[in-house]
Amino acid sequence: MSEAVMTDAGNVLPGGAKGIVADFSADKQAFHVPWGKAMMWIFLLSDTFIFGSFLTGYMTVRMSARDAWPVPSEVFALSFGGEPIPLILIAIMTFILISSSGTMAMAVNMGYRGDRKKAYWLMMATAGFGASFVGMQAFEWTKLITDEGVRLWSNPMGASQFGSTFFMITGFHGLHVSAGVIYLIVVARRIKSGFYDRTRGNYEMVEIAGLYWHFVDLVWVFIFAFFYLW
Repeated sequence: MSEAVMTDAGNVLPGGAKGIVADFSADKQAFHVPWGKAMMWIFLLSDTFIFGSFLTGYMTVRMSARDAWPVPSEVFALSFGGEPIPLILIAIMTFILISSSGTMAMAVNMGYRGDRKKAYWLMMATAGFGASFVGMQAFEWTKLITDEGVRLWSNPMGASQFGSTFFMITGFHGLHVSAGVIYLIVVARRIKSGFYDRTRGNYEMVEIAGLYWHFVDLVWVFIFAFFYLW
C-alpha cells in the first residue's frame, strides 16, 4: 500500500496514482511566468503563424505569376519636385517604427524603476510614432489606389496579384499597429492615473505591451525585406 507524500508547501498527497492525479490537478503555477505575459506570448506565437502564412503565400504567388511583377523601387518612389526617390517613404516608415522600439524599451526600463512619469511619456512617444506610421501607410495606399490605379483584383503595372497581396499583408500589419497604438495609450493613461500602483503594485503591463509592440516592429522588418526589397 502506497504511503502519503508531503509536498514542499506542507500539503499531504495520497500515495500512488491518486497522489499523481491530485498533484497534477492542484491549482498551482508550474513556471514562474505571470499569466498576462504567458498569454501574450501564446497570442504572438499564433500571430507568427498567420504572418508566416501570408508571407509564404505572397512568395508563392509572386514566383508563379505569369505577368511581370512590378518593381518596388519604381512603384513606391516619391518625387519632391525633382527626380523620384526610390522607397523614400518606406525608408522613413521603417526608421519611425524601429525608433518606436527604442522608446518602448526605455518605457519598460522606466516601468521597472517605478518612474511613472517617464514611463508614461515614453509610451505616449511610442504611440505617436505608431500613429505616424499608420498615417504614412494611409498616404501610401491612397497614392497606389488613386494615382496608380492598383486594386485588389487588378494592377495596371503588371501582375494582377500584386494589389491583393500588398493590401492584404500591409493592411493586416497596419491593423496590428493601429490596435497597438490604442493599447499603448490605454496603458499609458493608466500609468499616469496610478491605476497599476493601486491594483498591481508594479508596471508589468508595460512589459507585456512592449512584447506586443516589439513583435509588430519585427514583423515589419520581414515585410520590408520580402515585399519592398525583393
